[in-house]
Amino acid sequence: MQPVISNVPIMVIQGNHEFEEQIHNKTFVSYSSRFAFPSEESGSVSTMYYSFNAGGIHFIMLGAYTSFLKSGDQYKWLEKDLASVDREVTPWLVATWHPPWYSTYKAHYREAECMRVEMEDLLYQYGVDIVFNGHVHAYERSNRVYNYTLDPCGPVYITIGDGGNREDMAIPHADEPGNCPNPTSTPDKIINGGKFCGFNFTSGPAKGQFCWDRQPDYSAIRESSFGHGILEVISISRALK
Repeated sequence: MQPVISNVPIMVIQGNHEFEEQIHNKTFVSYSSRFAFPSEESGSVSTMYYSFNAGGIHFIMLGAYTSFLKSGDQYKWLEKDLASVDREVTPWLVATWHPPWYSTYKAHYREAECMRVEMEDLLYQYGVDIVFNGHVHAYERSNRVYNYTLDPCGPVYITIGDGGNREDMAIPHADEPGNCPNPTSTPDKIINGGKFCGFNFTSGPAKGQFCWDRQPDYSAIRESSFGHGILEVISISRALK
């Protein structure tokens, strides 16, 4: 990455591979040391979450591997940051973090459910337009969705974790026969201490189940491939991905 990141402006957010537990239980030391973060400028006290403006977009970078509970610092910071956004200046509101909330692949299926439970209402309330995630080594774009239900006011979620890796692509989908994972296997111990939040759906076509039995309505397109994406903002109401 060095030839690229030494010449091209880049903003980063931590993922599971940056955890790197060290002596005295320190984590994310390399991540926090190697990059520059506008944390102080955006009112954050941590490199794990911050925000910045670029053109007509306000970007919110969230940390899935630090506390995201409503009682925690990150959530309180997020409330203040969202409330301060002037949509006349930055009409687009984009959020990003590593593990996706809306992914239909078997790999990492509903792994970040606890984060979704804590934060989704807040992002919905302030009208976040687009969410970018990685983690799952494939591409998937959602329809506008909120709480697993199609909603014209919800964000579009884009998983773009297919930039190349040594772990191969994600191919099986959780909604295919025999692929629905055991719910107890889905939490990640470094997300909220491995707490389980992925209960069966209580409404909709998958009511009573942990997985859908077909491609969910909120999933617009999914593709197992290597690649990257470009977001081009055309106007205050139109963008191309």
